[in-house]
Amino acid sequence: MALLLDSTRLPHPANPDAAAHLYAQFQELGAAEAQLAQDPAVRALLHALGGNSPYLGDLAIRESSAFCQLVKTGPDAVLATTLLQLAGLAPDMAQAALMAELRTAKRRAALTTAVADIAGWWDVPRVTAALSDIAETALSVCCRHLLRAAHDRGELRLRHPDDPARGSGLIVLGMGKLGARELNYSSDVDLIVLYDPDTGIYQGDNIGLCFVRIARGLVKMMEERTADGYVFRTDLRLRPDPGATPMAMALPGALSYYESMGQTWERAAMIKARPVAGDTAAGQSFLKEIRPFVWRRNLDFAAMADIHTMKARIHAHKGGEKIAVLGHNVKLGRGGIREAEFTAQALQLIWGGRDPALRTPTTLGALALMADAGKILQQDAAWVSDSYLFLRRVEHRLQMVDDRQTHSLPDTEEGLERFSIFMGYRNAADFSAALLMHLRQIEQVYSTLFDTPGDRGGSELVFDGRDDDPGTLRALAEMGFTNPPAVIASIRGWRTGRARATRLPRARELLHEITPNLLAAIARQPQPDSAFMRLDAFLTHLPAGVQVLSLLQRNPGLLDQLALMLGSAPRQADYLARNPSAVEGLLSSEGPDPTPGKNLRLRLGDARNLEETIEITRRFVHEQRFNISAATLQGLIDVDETGLARTALTEVAFGAILPRVQKDFASRNGRVPGGAIAVLGMGKLGGREMMANSDLDLIIVYDHAPDAESSIGRRAIVPQVWFSRFCTSLVAAMTAPGVEGELFSVDMRLRPSGNKGPVAVRVSSFERYQAEEAWTWERMALTRARLIAGQPALKKRIQAAIDVALTRPNDPDTIRADAVAMRARLLRDLPASGEWDVKHCRGGQVEVEFIAQVLQLIHAPANPKILSTTTRTAFANLARAGFLPADDATVLIRADRLWRTIQGILRLTVGQSRDATLPLPAEDALLRALRLIDIDLPTVSALRDIRAETAEQVSTLFTRHIGALDIKD
Repeated sequence: MALLLDSTRLPHPANPDAAAHLYAQFQELGAAEAQLAQDPAVRALLHALGGNSPYLGDLAIRESSAFCQLVKTGPDAVLATTLLQLAGLAPDMAQAALMAELRTAKRRAALTTAVADIAGWWDVPRVTAALSDIAETALSVCCRHLLRAAHDRGELRLRHPDDPARGSGLIVLGMGKLGARELNYSSDVDLIVLYDPDTGIYQGDNIGLCFVRIARGLVKMMEERTADGYVFRTDLRLRPDPGATPMAMALPGALSYYESMGQTWERAAMIKARPVAGDTAAGQSFLKEIRPFVWRRNLDFAAMADIHTMKARIHAHKGGEKIAVLGHNVKLGRGGIREAEFTAQALQLIWGGRDPALRTPTTLGALALMADAGKILQQDAAWVSDSYLFLRRVEHRLQMVDDRQTHSLPDTEEGLERFSIFMGYRNAADFSAALLMHLRQIEQVYSTLFDTPGDRGGSELVFDGRDDDPGTLRALAEMGFTNPPAVIASIRGWRTGRARATRLPRARELLHEITPNLLAAIARQPQPDSAFMRLDAFLTHLPAGVQVLSLLQRNPGLLDQLALMLGSAPRQADYLARNPSAVEGLLSSEGPDPTPGKNLRLRLGDARNLEETIEITRRFVHEQRFNISAATLQGLIDVDETGLARTALTEVAFGAILPRVQKDFASRNGRVPGGAIAVLGMGKLGGREMMANSDLDLIIVYDHAPDAESSIGRRAIVPQVWFSRFCTSLVAAMTAPGVEGELFSVDMRLRPSGNKGPVAVRVSSFERYQAEEAWTWERMALTRARLIAGQPALKKRIQAAIDVALTRPNDPDTIRADAVAMRARLLRDLPASGEWDVKHCRGGQVEVEFIAQVLQLIHAPANPKILSTTTRTAFANLARAGFLPADDATVLIRADRLWRTIQGILRLTVGQSRDATLPLPAEDALLRALRLIDIDLPTVSALRDIRAETAEQVSTLFTRHIGALDIKD
């Protein structure tokens, strides 16, 4: 029998068919489920879940035992059991098993909180507290595990190994809704990770790298998606200066930042800060130390202006300035959750410094305290609180539908009608009336506190008139511009419509609004004048300006991303000038598209022929490349992630174009009976290490039935000719140029017999060549061969041929001698082009890869499991198998990442230039990227020392494992 389950409070199913399907599925799970489902209230609950939320329907099936317990004993018992089991996990448990347990607990908690909300068992504060409890417990479990693992490795010497967090100095602060125990249903968890360098528990030379690894491990354990799902997405960007600081900061640095440079928004954020994992005692001590930063004793009315500026930007970013229903963002939009939160936070910043009794992290608690103290009218506080709770329920239901971190209502009438039913209303009209009332209540109170006439769009900078304004000249000089008159002249030209993008009055109006913030963003670049010149070129080349300027006006954060591109990456700036719509790609801060294949297939749905397929694919690839480059330059993804993303994008493009080329070519030339084709990716493509502008090293292999000829066409075509022509068509499609440039640059010189032979090779010839004729350098290249497209049977045969070739015993001395001779020839014929040519220099990337390839050829006959197309993985395999000392492997893996990071950033910033002096934007981007691979340096000068040391180490290892080079440097 269901526990106090009132079916009259449950929402009706918006999709009756889905509701019936879930009900039938649940009954089929077993006798217990079938019996429970006979209860009318349980049936109504299953209908409410399945008919409104695919996600909750799946949870009810996957976690049916938890569902049964829920309706029998209630949500408090289920949550308590889940938390108890989670908290009891041993810190030395295997990480994979621990991650699985975490994800199981999250699923049960997600189901529990959703059912408790929908059934009316819990109110909003209880729901948000439960979600916060599961997040906090999960974070604590992860931290205990990571600390214990570091202890077991010998990196740390914990004082309490069985209670790893105690006295560890690792502080994990929960910020935002987690800190206030107000987490929403599909929320990210905002964290700041700190560590105390004076605990004396670290055993190595770089404590910072140790705790950065722990922070990175924490993110992985929480948000990596596995077959069991994920726990919580994590966001560490609330830490001080996130673009320039490591993921884990030392306490002294954090304290110094807040004391000297902390901003009003950071004060507001710290109101909700709470130690949620790690050494909570140390966390409390830290919060006590920064209390003077958060709480100013003087009445801080200036904070209201700062808070209002922040809120105005949030409106521009996503929410919109007007109250609406369809598509309205209930968090960031006008009258939304954020306005309620800002109301509470601003009042606390103003009054909480003098009166500690007014300090509390929760929104509802702050509103109540302020009302009791007479700082806000009781009626206003009641309105905001009531409406805040209503909007939080709306937010939760939106996120329950598909477990998405969304805050926007459906933007169609049909979608709104379905959602209104899920909210428990009869129809969209009733829901809309309630929603508008609550939005207007919050808006009214917020406007009274914050909105003042004429507070928008003001600026002290003057660009009108013929003569330069002295105050503006001084202001621009103070911002860092060395040629203020040139800046003023350009902006005056924009405002007079000299550029096409600013000829319309609306475009000039938008430009007038964003100019101060745009200049501020440009001024933050290392070379503001150069970045401004690229901005001028960007606007000059825009065919129209309203769309892009509106985007910049609505998304203030986009200005910083645009400035970064203009200041650091001229090639990306050129792409932006040609493709202004790419600016939208800067809005995402999550890095590369996780599902490029799915998104490209959606775009190709309307492609009618090969030409349209190529055009759509080319446009998609260039957009995604830009996004990957932007994420790389922003320091969001490291070199390994970049390589994987670019490689995945390439394979997606191949997967889209290859079948279309086959269909198009066959329509004109017929098909070869039994014909099949497969594509081998070599080099960086094979190793999943592609960089910007990497060539595609390909080998194309085919097969066909004996004595086959084309089955249709005016005349029969010899199969070899058919496949050669087909491959020519495929390469032409993959390299087809467009407005944005060519799709790919293809290099097929690694095929058997090189450029002298046919563009495609038959599989029997490939097998024979690799088994009998391949040179040592060709077998070295073959260690990076990976099949990226083709028919399964042919791919299987090719892979077998590769395996045979790579595991065929050969004289190790011969392999080493051939490799040494080839390296010497490359040094002579292709010497390094400059100090930063870390690919061709002595001890550079070429030698790193040579070591991996030679050692694989030598040892694979004895242990084929060492083989890997990815260099860093090959080194790890060789070390694990005992063929390479662990210390040598560590040096080589680190060198591989260092060289590829340098190459990748320089390709994006200076292109092929290898001058000894790098532009400041390139230096900044390079230092940001190096932090992601645990190399935290103050300047590029310090990098020069590491570069020289690493090159020397690689040269030494090349001599040790392959042989000495008889070439003078």
